[in-house]
Amino acid sequence: MSRSRPVALRLAAVALLAAALTGCTTEAPAPAPTTSPAASAEPSADPTITPDSTSDEAYAYFDLVARGHVDAGGPKDGRAMVDTLVAAGFDKAAMEVTSDSTSIGRAADSVQFSVLWGSDCLIGQTSGAGYSSQLAPVLGNGSCLVGTTRAIDW
Repeated sequence: MSRSRPVALRLAAVALLAAALTGCTTEAPAPAPTTSPAASAEPSADPTITPDSTSDEAYAYFDLVARGHVDAGGPKDGRAMVDTLVAAGFDKAAMEVTSDSTSIGRAADSVQFSVLWGSDCLIGQTSGAGYSSQLAPVLGNGSCLVGTTRAIDW
């Protein structure tokens, strides 16, 4: 009798374990089919801006314009970047740009440019490494770029 009891307990444990594992090994139901856009549907439009655009929307457009200019081989100097953004609809009066040259007249390693958009700054940078950008809050002094910037007087 003592021998049959451990066997019965073992069988019960194996049955419980098998039942528990059965729940873990069943396949999940196939996901419901999703509808895909029709082949003739219009592709999504590139970002644009309006005066009511959010900072995220304006940043997406800023990045698209500036990156497109650099990727197309356009000049990476400050004036070219400012002119490109103005042509795309950004307000020149809301922009800042750093100098294209160092204090001893050599070409700057990088040029930064920005557009103040509400309480945020759309900031871009060109350098030998290419183009980069970010969306950042406006600085405490109301500007976007740290350090000396040059007049945008053209």
